[in-house]
Amino acid sequence: MESQTGTADVIVVGGGLGGCMAALSAVKLGMNVILTEATDWIGGQLTSQAVPPDEHPWIESFGCTSTYREFRDRIRRYYKENYPLTDAAKNNERLNPGNGWVSRLCHEPKAALHVLEAMLAPYISSGRLTLLLGWQVESAETNDDRIDTVHIKHSDGRIKKLRGSYYLDATECGDLLPLAGVEYVSGAEAKSETGEPHALDFADALDMQSFTYVFALDHIENGNFTIAKPEQYDFWRSFIPAHSRFPLFGWKMGDLHDPSIDKEIVFLPDGKEPMPFWTYRRILDRSLFSEGFLESDITLINWAQNDYYLGPIYGVSEEERQTHLKGARQQSLSLVYWLQTEAPRPDGGKGYPGLRLRGDVLGTEDGIAKHPYIRESRRIKAVYTITEHDVSLEIRGTEGIKRYEDSVGVGSYHLDLHTTTKSNRGFFIPSLPYEIPLGAFLPVRVKNLLPACKNIGTTQITNGCYRLHPTEWNIGEAAGYLAAYSMMNQVTPHEVRENKEHLNAFLTLITNQGIETHWPDSMKL
Repeated sequence: MESQTGTADVIVVGGGLGGCMAALSAVKLGMNVILTEATDWIGGQLTSQAVPPDEHPWIESFGCTSTYREFRDRIRRYYKENYPLTDAAKNNERLNPGNGWVSRLCHEPKAALHVLEAMLAPYISSGRLTLLLGWQVESAETNDDRIDTVHIKHSDGRIKKLRGSYYLDATECGDLLPLAGVEYVSGAEAKSETGEPHALDFADALDMQSFTYVFALDHIENGNFTIAKPEQYDFWRSFIPAHSRFPLFGWKMGDLHDPSIDKEIVFLPDGKEPMPFWTYRRILDRSLFSEGFLESDITLINWAQNDYYLGPIYGVSEEERQTHLKGARQQSLSLVYWLQTEAPRPDGGKGYPGLRLRGDVLGTEDGIAKHPYIRESRRIKAVYTITEHDVSLEIRGTEGIKRYEDSVGVGSYHLDLHTTTKSNRGFFIPSLPYEIPLGAFLPVRVKNLLPACKNIGTTQITNGCYRLHPTEWNIGEAAGYLAAYSMMNQVTPHEVRENKEHLNAFLTLITNQGIETHWPDSMKL
């Protein structure tokens, strides 16, 4: 039975980082906002997907929005106010609770959830922001170049209509785009379309980056927490990727930059080696806390060994989608079982039965994250598409950072493409810090939809660097301000970019709101 229609100025579909910031920025400018989220946790990458923030080297000083810096400050304050840290850790201005080497701020997903909920709380209390958890976008009604209504479905079967002036797609897979008839791209583009050196010769909409079910572990010496043998364990235990000479479950692999070179990973749950896999995405380092507070470090496992690339989970039938989701969960559970029972140890033994799944850390019973980590979304066909030529260090050379007159933010990360589902290619291409052009937010036709996360106008290759946490945050924030500015000034987002006066006014607004639109001229690369 259909419930009452919900109305607001701005409808944000998807409560990941981009969605949360889109909602927050729009309500700050006086808009009424409805924010939906398919799971029971907002925060996406940082929370329900359990991925600590991947950040650039300058993040402590510049290169992010003021709200992202506020978030980082609040995370550190959360630990200092609530956890029994050592004096040294408590006095460390740049506290990294996990001392994971993937980021300068590795922390528990629940800490991120707490901070994000606190940032949204005043606006929820005021009634200007309505948060709907457990709701998935189901369909949309359109009229010419505009969206009129979006239908969402709750996990219990209820249906609700949402009506607004602007609709922001912040779903993990760009789910609103096909439902609303918005022109989009998925998978791999052809070299003839983008001119990118690393593009395929032929486009393949289903050749998408792998996704991952992350899980949390700790390690109790002399313990035995071995799980039941997973249903698909024998398959994954013997699986050798098409692009590799080694079994997927193992410590040997080809070097990312030169697959002909063999390298061996170090995995030691005691975390004492210089850069063992155990500390890669460690979220709690027990040495930072008072003696005896933690039985063990806690780490998140998001490795090549649990990247799933046997097929995509959108653009296919529901049966195929469910097959791949189950396969990915089985892959992660099989990796757990292999680590507990068969993983080679430096002492010649096999397995670490003291490894323990920590479902409590992720809010799940089985220790697997609530939602798979999605690296690649459907992407709008945009007024401006960001290509490898905009960011590749090799291509740009001495030209340096590409500057955009309509830049609405900054970011930096390598062009990181994880193994894809069809061509099985992957790479890690050096890049320059980048800016985020407003033109990449504008669909080629539809006037009242904006992308608010990984679904802006990038290619599959440039998505590899624009998909990371601080950039998704910035994208969502800019999209929320753009929708609000357009309503306040009775113009379309396209007109904001096309009209010099509006563009300058909008850029001034977001700068005053703490968004850095350009990298400093003085920065050293």
